[in-house]
Amino acid sequence: MVVKLSRFFWVTGIFILLTFATLALAQSGSELTSPGMPGKMKQAIEKSLADNNFADKTKAVIKAGDEPGYLGVPGAPSPNVIVGLLWAIWVGWIFSTVGAFGGIMAGVGHITIFGMADYAKSFGKGNPVNKLLTDSIRVSNQWLVGLSGVISSFNYYRMGRLVAPLGICLAIGGVGGSWLVPELTAGKISLKAYLGYFGIIVFIIGFFLIYELTPRGAARKKEAKAAAQAFEKAVTEKTETADQGVRIIEGSYKFMWLAVAAVVASALWINLIGGAKWVAYILVIIGWVLAFFIGNIRFTFFGQEFSFKAWIPMVGGIFIAAIASFLGIGGGFLYVPFLTSIAGLPMFLVAGTSALCVLVGMVVSIFSYMVGKGVVISWGLIGAELIGIFIGSMIGPRTSKYIPDKVLKIIFIVLAFYVGLRYTTKGFLGYSIVPPF
Repeated sequence: MVVKLSRFFWVTGIFILLTFATLALAQSGSELTSPGMPGKMKQAIEKSLADNNFADKTKAVIKAGDEPGYLGVPGAPSPNVIVGLLWAIWVGWIFSTVGAFGGIMAGVGHITIFGMADYAKSFGKGNPVNKLLTDSIRVSNQWLVGLSGVISSFNYYRMGRLVAPLGICLAIGGVGGSWLVPELTAGKISLKAYLGYFGIIVFIIGFFLIYELTPRGAARKKEAKAAAQAFEKAVTEKTETADQGVRIIEGSYKFMWLAVAAVVASALWINLIGGAKWVAYILVIIGWVLAFFIGNIRFTFFGQEFSFKAWIPMVGGIFIAAIASFLGIGGGFLYVPFLTSIAGLPMFLVAGTSALCVLVGMVVSIFSYMVGKGVVISWGLIGAELIGIFIGSMIGPRTSKYIPDKVLKIIFIVLAFYVGLRYTTKGFLGYSIVPPF
C-alpha cells in the first residue's frame, strides 16, 4: 500500500509539473510580450487618465509603441520566466526547510530582481495603476507561499513531522486577527512609524534564539533536545523515522475544524460581502470561543511527550496577526519563534507546522484578493515560478532531516537578523539597505 501511495504521489506531482510547464510555455510568450492586457489593467489605466492628478504621470510612464511587459503594459519590466523558476526553487526550499521567509524571499524576486516595485512607484502614490501592480505583486508572492505551504504540509505530514492541531490553532487566531484588528483600529492606530523599533525587536528575538543554543538555554527545552537527538540518530542510522513521528494521543479535531470554518467564513464575509459586518464579528468570536473547548492537546515525537492548551496558540496567532497588520508586514516568520520558544518544539517539527498555519491564511487572502477585488497576476510568470516552488518544496523536507537541529535554528537566526536589519533601516532611515529595498 505504501508503494502504491508513493507512486500515486509522484505521478500526481509530475502531472502538476507538466500542467504548469504547458501553462508557462503557452502564456509566457504571449501574455508577457503581447500588446493585449487584462481588462482590469485597462480599467486602471483609463481611470488614471481620467483623473487630472494622475494623467500626466501615467502618460509619462506608459508610452505607446514600447515593448509590452508585465501584464501587457508597454514599457513595463518583462520578468524572465527562467530566472523566476530558479528563484522560486530557492523560495520553496527555504520556506519548506525553516517554515518562514517564503513571502519575504518571494518579494525579493518580484520587487528587487524584477524591479516591479520601482516601476509601480513611478506612477505615483494613489494612482490606480500603482495600486493594481502592487496588489498583483502581493498576490503573486502569496501564490508562491501558498503552494509551498500545501506541498510542505503534505510532505511533513507523511513524514510524521507535522503537529497539525498546533498549526490549526495558530491559524484560528491568525486568520481572524488578520481582518478584525485592522477593521477595529483603522484610522485609530498606526504603528508603521515604529517599524524601526520592530526591527530592533527582531534582533532581540534573534539574540534570544542564540541564547537557546547555549547549554543553559537548551536546558529549558529538555524534551525538544531529546527528541531532536533521537531523530538525528535515526536519520544517521538510516532507520524509518515516520514510525516514531508525531502521534496525537489526546485532543479532538471536531472543535478545531468548526473553529477554522467559522474564522475563515468571517474573513471571506468581510472581504467579499462587506455589508452586515456584525455577521463577520459573530463568526470570528464563535471561532475563537470554540478554541477554548478544544482543551488540551498531547502528542509524542520520538519518545518525548509534548502538550499544550489549544487556546494558547490561538491567542498567539491573534497577537502575531495584530503586529503584522499594525506594521503592514508579513508576520509568517514570527510563528517560528513562537513554536520553538513558547511551544517548545524541536526545529524538525517547526517547518511543517508553520507551513500549515501560513497555508490557511494564504488561501483566504488569495481568494479575497482575486475574487473579491479582481486582482490580476501574470499567469505565464506564476506558472514558471510554481514549478520552481514545487521543486524546492519537494527538496526541502527531504534535505532538512539531514541538517542538525542547531543548524536549522542558526539558518533561521541568520535570516532573522537580515529581516531585523531591513526593518530597522527602513524605519529609521526611510529605506532598506538590504533587498527588497
